Amino acid sequence: MAKILVLGGGFGGVVAAERLAQLLGDDHQITLVSRSRNFVFYPALVRLAFGKCTKEDVLFDLRHTMLSRRINFVEAEVAHLDPVERKVTIAHGEVEGKLPYDYLIFALGRRLATERITGFYEHAHHLLNVDKAIKFGRAVAEFEEGRVVLGQCPGARLPVPVYESAFMLAALLEEKGKRDRVRITVVTPQTLESELGDPGAAFALKRALEDHGIELVINSPIEALTPHFAVTSMRRTIDFDLLMLVPPFCGSSAAGYLGVIDPDRYIDVDLHMRVFGHDRLYAAGDCVNIAGPKMGHMAIRQAEVAAENLAAEIEGHEPTVIYSHEMRFVIDEVGGNGLYLHKDLTGNEVATVRQGRFWSWAKLAQQKYWEAKHS
Repeated sequence: MAKILVLGGGFGGVVAAERLAQLLGDDHQITLVSRSRNFVFYPALVRLAFGKCTKEDVLFDLRHTMLSRRINFVEAEVAHLDPVERKVTIAHGEVEGKLPYDYLIFALGRRLATERITGFYEHAHHLLNVDKAIKFGRAVAEFEEGRVVLGQCPGARLPVPVYESAFMLAALLEEKGKRDRVRITVVTPQTLESELGDPGAAFALKRALEDHGIELVINSPIEALTPHFAVTSMRRTIDFDLLMLVPPFCGSSAAGYLGVIDPDRYIDVDLHMRVFGHDRLYAAGDCVNIAGPKMGHMAIRQAEVAAENLAAEIEGHEPTVIYSHEMRFVIDEVGGNGLYLHKDLTGNEVATVRQGRFWSWAKLAQQKYWEAKHS
């Protein structure tokens, strides 16, 4: 019998544990460790902020879901990982101590590095958990006039919530008859072409922003905040009356024990999702050191690859499944339209860009599928 630990209760950890349960027989033990029993469906947090869904729509009980799939669930914090002894020290949860393992998938995601932006917590809203999304939604509902700034900080690598928030805000203000009293500005630390990795996608998004009267400010990496100004690394100031930023991120502190990380503590893996230099150890999701944005669908595919290769290894076979690094996302526009982008980040091919009502519908259908599967 193999003891398999999966660390992390996000997309990567949940999908890896579920896939292993499908691939392996009952004689193997699968345990998922998560700091919270509540799984958050992060792609829906913008919709939550703007009143398009409820808190109950984005939270799922991991304990109930995992046990129904014969996966042991432990609610606790990962304190230390010893890849030599193959033991994980857990604390601050329902159990404390050391958990031995034969195989492990590291999927602890990333943490908010808000300390890199002076004044972030005092002056900015964000959409990275349920309570903060609701708080931002209340601020939007009370906003009457002035300038709303929405943007990414350097190291965020998560563009979709920024643009979706801008479009939803424009739609809300139109409904209230206040659109002409509010200036909406999107700020990015680079060019749109660099952010999306494709000139065609950048052109389509720029046109959509212009159609809705949303200002775009490029090459403006924000590094500090005051009560009414965002200060860039070039000492430019951007005034605001309401501010929502996606903060910088870095890897989990527990990744430091692996010794195979980049300066931001993201874990080095091969295309089989195996951690370099360690046997029987895989990683998936936001914690891995792979170029480009970090998005939910990427974490899901990485988790599937890791689980399939780990299961093959347990059965005595060499891992053969390769991770294909692709970017796919839909940005909902006002009026029910959606902007769809698909690009292979490993090659030089031009991205596929589509617009229309179908894509917004498809995105909502994907969320409903996840809700039904994990409720």
